[in-house]
Amino acid sequence: MYVFRNTFTDRKGRTKQAAKWYCDFTNAAGTRCRLPAFTDRKASEALGRQIDRLVACRASGESLPLDVQRWLEGLPDAIRGALHKFGLLDGQRLAAGRTLIDHVGDWRAFLLAKGNTEKHADLISSRAKKVIDGCKFTYHCDVSAARCMAYLAELRDGEHGISAQTSNWYLQAAKSFCRWICRDGRATSNPLEYLQGLNVRTDRRHDRRAFDVEEIRWLLDTAATGPAIRGLMGPTRAVLYRLALESGLRAAELASLTRESFNLAADPPTVTVAAGYSKHRREDTLPLRPETAAALRDVVATTVPSMPIFHMPRHRPMAETLAVDLEAARTAWLDDAKTPAERKSREERTDFLAYVDSAGRYADFHALRHTTGSLLAASGAHPKVAQSIMRHSDINLTLSRYSHVYNGQEVDALAKLPDFGKAKSKTTRRRAGASG
Repeated sequence: MYVFRNTFTDRKGRTKQAAKWYCDFTNAAGTRCRLPAFTDRKASEALGRQIDRLVACRASGESLPLDVQRWLEGLPDAIRGALHKFGLLDGQRLAAGRTLIDHVGDWRAFLLAKGNTEKHADLISSRAKKVIDGCKFTYHCDVSAARCMAYLAELRDGEHGISAQTSNWYLQAAKSFCRWICRDGRATSNPLEYLQGLNVRTDRRHDRRAFDVEEIRWLLDTAATGPAIRGLMGPTRAVLYRLALESGLRAAELASLTRESFNLAADPPTVTVAAGYSKHRREDTLPLRPETAAALRDVVATTVPSMPIFHMPRHRPMAETLAVDLEAARTAWLDDAKTPAERKSREERTDFLAYVDSAGRYADFHALRHTTGSLLAASGAHPKVAQSIMRHSDINLTLSRYSHVYNGQEVDALAKLPDFGKAKSKTTRRRAGASG
């Protein structure tokens, strides 16, 4: 291998040398090749030495040394493309030089082919893109764990910064993306692999609470007689809330339900979520109470087949709709007080039907699912049964995050324990008998 510069004749007939150097070498197949290198001779000679190593590895069939693999990842696209043309790089090594944003597009396609929903693929790929753009990573060789953590710390900084949980989601997406790049043979290492997420318990921004039974009754009654909100009629909203509370279905799953999803004539009545809409990509069939099935019949009967039963707003989350109903329910509850003293007592219960309680916990639409888990626990249902209804893969999720303790449950539990008073001796018992 040697490097040279071409000569050319300018308009005045003078012989000059081109600015760019060339590497002249013979590839593993014995073909003579000429590769445009750099304007700097030393850089071009260094490129030539690495090409010699590539040729030797290709001829012997040996795997590329780690330092050569990393060197390839940092090469300009034009040089990498030329090496592929000369038979020194395979397709996957060529892909290693594409920008990370290009790879994210391929990753998203992989996730869809794997069976993930478009919504899920868009969500995690957008999170990975945010980290890549924020850290100013262009190629895989630019990825740095330190820069990634510094960027996430910037996002968390300040009063309106993201929570530790959101920060962990961004980190998880970036790590998953880098892991896929390595598994697909496009890179040799994952610089983010060793990074750990934050302890979310030290930074809770959007904890949910569970509704108690009295709150649920006021919410359903008020919604059923209330006006339409964002296209959802009051009676329909009441049935929607009731179904969410009983089944534990998520908002996206509820939005996917059609007439075909229900078998209200069965014993027991059931609702089925198609695998494409279930979070764990599996068809789920859940039982319904007869009273809920009866409330659903009118709504289901008036819906066009194959159309969604509940036209839930897309651009405005259901949390906002629920917040309106909660405010109306609290107003109705306060107005229902029989005396001024009773109203004052109710006004002091600031957490009752509140969207955000005094502990900073939210009563948004997903809180209905938390209520399902909490009511199952309070009813004495076996933990495995509760896990099955909630469709959790880990029972710890059912017992810890989704099972809230209601007011008075601890007192009731303690009251059921045996009396641990001091045992009386035989002499004391005989004296007590004699005096009686």
